[in-house]
Amino acid sequence: MNIKQALKLKKKLASNLNREFGKVQSYNSIEEGTNAPYSAKESLKKWLKMSDELIELKTKIHKANAPVYDKIFRMSELKNQLTFLKSLDCTEGKHYDRYSRETPINKVVEISLLEKDKMVLAMEEEIERIQEELDHHNATTSI
Repeated sequence: MNIKQALKLKKKLASNLNREFGKVQSYNSIEEGTNAPYSAKESLKKWLKMSDELIELKTKIHKANAPVYDKIFRMSELKNQLTFLKSLDCTEGKHYDRYSRETPINKVVEISLLEKDKMVLAMEEEIERIQEELDHHNATTSI
C-alpha cells in the first residue's frame, strides 16, 4: 500500500471509529425492556480494535513521511501565512469611517495591494509546487 492509499484508509478508519463509538453512546443506556440493535460492549470492543489499527497505520504513515517533513511543515506554514496575508488591509486614499460618515479619513499603506497580491500569488504557487511533490511522494512511497 502506498501513502496515498494509507491516507484514504486512515480517513475511512477515523470515520468508522466515530460511527462505532456512536453506537456505544446510543445503546449503552437504554430503556429497560427495549431491544438495542447493537451491543454496546461489542461496539466498544470493535472501537478499541479499530483504534489500535489506526495507531498502527498513523505510525507507518509518520515513518514513511520522514523524508518530506520539511515540505509538509513548509506547506502548512505557507497556508497559515497566506490566511494572514489575505486579510491584510491595503486600503489607501480617502475613506469614510464605517461608524462616522462625516469626515473622510486619508489612509496610507506601507505594503500596497499590488505587493500583497504578488506575495499571495507567489505563496499559492509554492504551495501548489509542494503539493505536487507530496502527491508524487504519497503515490510512490510504500508503507
